[in-house]
Amino acid sequence: MSNLRLCIQKGGRLSEKSLGLLNQCGVSVSNGGSLKAEARHFPLEVLFLRDDDIPQAVQDGVADAGILGENVVLESGKKIDVVEKLGFGRCRLSLAVRREESYDDTAWFEGKKIATTYPRIVESYLREKGVSAAIEKINGSVEIAPSIGLADGICDIVSTGSTLLSNGLKEVETILRSEAVLVKHPSLDPEKDALLRDLVFRIQSVLKASEFKYILLNAPNEALETIKQELPGMKSPTILPLAKEGWSSLHSVIREDDFWERIGRLKDLGAEGILVCPIEKMIL
Repeated sequence: MSNLRLCIQKGGRLSEKSLGLLNQCGVSVSNGGSLKAEARHFPLEVLFLRDDDIPQAVQDGVADAGILGENVVLESGKKIDVVEKLGFGRCRLSLAVRREESYDDTAWFEGKKIATTYPRIVESYLREKGVSAAIEKINGSVEIAPSIGLADGICDIVSTGSTLLSNGLKEVETILRSEAVLVKHPSLDPEKDALLRDLVFRIQSVLKASEFKYILLNAPNEALETIKQELPGMKSPTILPLAKEGWSSLHSVIREDDFWERIGRLKDLGAEGILVCPIEKMIL
């Protein structure tokens, strides 16, 4: 059986997160500074490339699949398929103008010049808004374009916004919210496609588990029915009798986002000895 060939970024946070996700899926990869590595425990070969080169590599069949930012996928315009959103590497692509400008809506950019590393995405956004503007492609240091007279505004990746502020700019429109995605060649052979489906199954199990926590608690039997309404579990909670008469141990699964909202109500209902544990994998 031939290995599935996956490309990821050769450095940076997205590379670290991608390798971490693979490791959680039981796929161990160590590149040792090289540009190619064989995985352990899964028929996978990993190529470490520049993020801008990954869409081309996947489209041309140099790689079968890749992990990169959704913004890079869209900007590339390459014929590749997005298979799964991965929940990390989140960022936003935003328009920004000088702080002193009076801005109402995207019509402000009519007839003006925008500097960006993402001309394809910006052009598509402006077309949808019915705005005509000149787009100046810049690779790096986009934020200085307005101050040196190169452009009236910019479009760039924003995380905290501190870089914009330090360059006298303000964020005015978010045109795209992006995160890391798994992409694939649109026409994989059946053998490679089966391997990719297996990898996607593992990834989905890890991602689903990250949304939930396993909760254990002790409660008086007369409160169990009410507590079950708070903790329905995947189908229903597991309830086991304790040595202490009239008490039971309840085991269930709860969404991470719901826990702090529910914990007070559980205590009010008489729950004690509440333990919350992470879940590594979740198979539905």
